Amino acid sequence: MSASVEGGEHDPVAELHERAQRVRTELGGAARVARMRAEGVPTIRDHIAAVLDPGSFRELGTFSRSMRLEDRADTPGDGKVGGEGTIDGRPVAVGGDDITVKKGSSAIVGSRRMERLFHRALERGMPYVYFGETGGGRIPDLIGAEGISDVAPSPAIASRRRKIPMASMIVGQSFGGSSFQAAFSDFVVQVRGSVMAVTSPRVFEIATGEVVGFEELGGVDVHARHTGQIDLGVDSFAEGYEAVRRWLSYLPSNAWTAAPRSDHRAELGPDASLAALVPAQRRRGYDMRRFCQALLDPGSFFELQPLYARNLTAGLGRLDGFPVGVIANNPMFNAGVLDPEACRKAIRLMCLCDAFNLPVIFLMDVPGFMVGKSVEHDRILSLAIRLVEALANLSTPSLTVTIRKGFGLAFPAMNGSGMGASGLYSWPGAEIGFMDPEVGVNVAFAARLAGLSPEDARAERDRLVAEIGGATTPYEAAGTMRIDEVIDPADTRRVLVEDLRQLEGRRIPPPEQRPLSYWPTV
Repeated sequence: MSASVEGGEHDPVAELHERAQRVRTELGGAARVARMRAEGVPTIRDHIAAVLDPGSFRELGTFSRSMRLEDRADTPGDGKVGGEGTIDGRPVAVGGDDITVKKGSSAIVGSRRMERLFHRALERGMPYVYFGETGGGRIPDLIGAEGISDVAPSPAIASRRRKIPMASMIVGQSFGGSSFQAAFSDFVVQVRGSVMAVTSPRVFEIATGEVVGFEELGGVDVHARHTGQIDLGVDSFAEGYEAVRRWLSYLPSNAWTAAPRSDHRAELGPDASLAALVPAQRRRGYDMRRFCQALLDPGSFFELQPLYARNLTAGLGRLDGFPVGVIANNPMFNAGVLDPEACRKAIRLMCLCDAFNLPVIFLMDVPGFMVGKSVEHDRILSLAIRLVEALANLSTPSLTVTIRKGFGLAFPAMNGSGMGASGLYSWPGAEIGFMDPEVGVNVAFAARLAGLSPEDARAERDRLVAEIGGATTPYEAAGTMRIDEVIDPADTRRVLVEDLRQLEGRRIPPPEQRPLSYWPTV
């Protein structure tokens, strides 16, 4: 119905508002929206409103619709909704899939709308947030060459080089485009009950005869525990919105600006409670997550991928108000060894921190790399060296504290000597060496045992224990300047904070000189 003014004249402004209101309230059909509301299922507009500051959303592409003549009347937005707003007062771009319009499927105009939104975000230096819930590519729109060319994985996003932070939240059944979007993202949160995969189970069954359920294919537990393709699984939409907002709070809006520092200032007096968290017995486990929480500013540690590669703890936090990344071995799980999954987890966080100039703190307590046929077949060689390559190319400052041990290639791989750390420290009781002293003694003793009497064998073993054990003290490394200082555990926070304060005045390389910003996202 056209709007009119007194006297029957057409009122274009009134018509504009009527059209916009109809699109924004009815979406792909008033009945569909009412059904979703009755079932407690948020629409894409509900998701956007919930993550943004109240009243801050400004839509772009409100009147877009399908290219196909027969679909133009009932495809508002062509299955996508997006625009710009603020989170904690900072501008962001936000978009996602509208399942009221052909199940949020990807087609030509909707894809152009999201592409335009991303380009604006990149130009303006704003983070980009996406809500994923699409049935995949739309048929028959994409059957032809032109169609598939328009909805291929975005080359603009693929070449962004992490100039702006990107976050995705999987809120429903996500196949194709929104899953691709998540794989491109720096942060992915998935809500329990949703699914993320390239292809739907129905397509599997038709193409291969394989029958698989949604949860088994790509539910939260699959990705949180096994694939590592999400950073956080949550039980509710509200938890997901909060996770996105919290993750963004540690980062700058773009690669050219500094990350926001909080008002908290750390207490720099001696803190004996840190050492109390670490058992004196070298083989006893402890939970490194508790150590991170105690070391960092209160309540600031935000663990990423908490159920994946649990032998390595990784996340964001603040120390003296400075946002930092944390990479730490966790002896509570598999003795804290490095394995292929741990390498992937560490590299992902280093790429994020390098791109957005967040210092990285390494907390080392590592017995070495995992050994065995399964890890060799899972490419431990390639991933261990990739981790070393990432460290060698890290442009943001890094600080390392060896807490209890660092053995073998795992010592440099956890940012030990020779890898470019801005500060390299060790607790006095730590052990550093080619291998665990007990293992070294056993290997050396076995090689020398032949022909020795029992008395000579005991004497030889005692000699080896003294020789090999003594060679692993941090004072050996400190004596040749392979570490900067052996520190009192109670001074750990003070030493790290003083370094961060000094590093605040360093020259910051421009984004194009931060090599890990170019590395693949997955």
